[in-house]
Amino acid sequence: MEVEKMDENEWKYHGEGNQSLVRCVVLRFLKSPPNQTKTSEEILHHLQNIVDFGKHVMKQFFGENYVHHGEIIQLPLDFVRQLCLKIQPERPESRCDKDMDTLSGYAVCLPNLTRLQTYRFVEHWPILCIEIKPKCGFIPFSSHVSQEIKHKVCRYCMHQHLKVANGKWKRPSKYCPLDLFSGNKQRMHFALKSLLQEAQNNLKIFKNGELIYGCKDDQDCVSDWNELARHLKPFFFPSNGLVSGPHCTRTIVKELIHVITMTLLSSTDACRAGDMKTVPISQGRSYCEASAFNKELVRNGKHKLESSGLPRGCLLYKTLQAQMLDMLDIEGLYPLYSRVEQYLEEFPEERSTLQIDGPYNEAFYEKLLDLSTEDDGTVAFALTKVQQYRIAMTAKDCSIMIALSPCLQDECSEQRPVVLTSKSRFTFSVSVLDLDLKPYESIPHQYKLDGKIVNYYLKNVQAKDDPVISNLFKENEDCTLVLHKV
Repeated sequence: MEVEKMDENEWKYHGEGNQSLVRCVVLRFLKSPPNQTKTSEEILHHLQNIVDFGKHVMKQFFGENYVHHGEIIQLPLDFVRQLCLKIQPERPESRCDKDMDTLSGYAVCLPNLTRLQTYRFVEHWPILCIEIKPKCGFIPFSSHVSQEIKHKVCRYCMHQHLKVANGKWKRPSKYCPLDLFSGNKQRMHFALKSLLQEAQNNLKIFKNGELIYGCKDDQDCVSDWNELARHLKPFFFPSNGLVSGPHCTRTIVKELIHVITMTLLSSTDACRAGDMKTVPISQGRSYCEASAFNKELVRNGKHKLESSGLPRGCLLYKTLQAQMLDMLDIEGLYPLYSRVEQYLEEFPEERSTLQIDGPYNEAFYEKLLDLSTEDDGTVAFALTKVQQYRIAMTAKDCSIMIALSPCLQDECSEQRPVVLTSKSRFTFSVSVLDLDLKPYESIPHQYKLDGKIVNYYLKNVQAKDDPVISNLFKENEDCTLVLHKV
């Protein structure tokens, strides 16, 4: 038996034999603060909710091939305790405020998403995996928004400045989620390059399951593209045709960005998000005034922002659809949350009937499909919007895993998706993870955080920005330069 670290609370377990790399799985254990120990029954119920939510809800939004909900298993307690002792010294200090469950033996068994998932075959080639946390890909379109800046600058770009001020990161990233979700390859390339320059916790790269690029914890991450290129060169230039040096590094990074873009725009699942009634993407503006890409356009005298749009079957499109279930913004949602809270204070026994804590089954999913925004004053309406908001927040914080394996031309078949580069070809699989439903109790925190983010941005950032740039962007998608008579 062998156990190998994958992430903070996820560890790979290898079986016996030569095929262990192919057979490895991820074991996920529940964690909780030391003073909040749960019973075995409570832990089993919590894990069952996680599995059911992925199986009955998120698979409906993302599709069968993209979501891997896993299954619950029970392990020998002696094995769990040994595992806990083994991993404790390697856990980041910032995460040690919670203890891993060692009393119940229950865990969720998941596939290792740093490996290829779509096709069951023995992997003869090394595996490259890119994990991206894209964040929220749209500007709020709700009439409940009280600050006009929220209709112009995305949440991520505003939050960057507050995080830097609080010491979370050393400098703001140039990445803007709206560029990645635009479907425009030029904008997507810029977004991915920005992520590679300032990965923070939004990008990680693995080689054969081992982290080779990206932050391991909240810290100042120095991008070393030369070291990354050294790892990637055998993937993209197997014949070693490039000389070393800056040109080689830039070329390899460019090839990597191209491959990521093409896989993100691909569709590897027959379930299409467009098959169900969803929120029209056209409701929100598709650009952010704070985007470094847009500011560069303005500096170069170009004032038309192009948005090619996402293919309806790709994972980014489905992710955006789920995110846009946040139709009211937290400002419109919070009064509805308060209505539900007031109802629960009067009728606490109704909490289970309202399915706030599960079960997350088909009936729970069906209630999410009501996209009406006309408030009839009922608790039912308020609860539906609250649950949709929780789904949207889950989609805003999910991660996309792209696993790539080199394949020779005679190995590739029509049944395997393939992406080409100038010198190589890859078969790939795309998956989504971090799909735990966001807690109902976190809504007040989100409301307060939203106010902090916006207020800090207005006070410390917007006042310093060049007002000319802001005036160049109009509500219309086809922006034009406005000349004022002097």
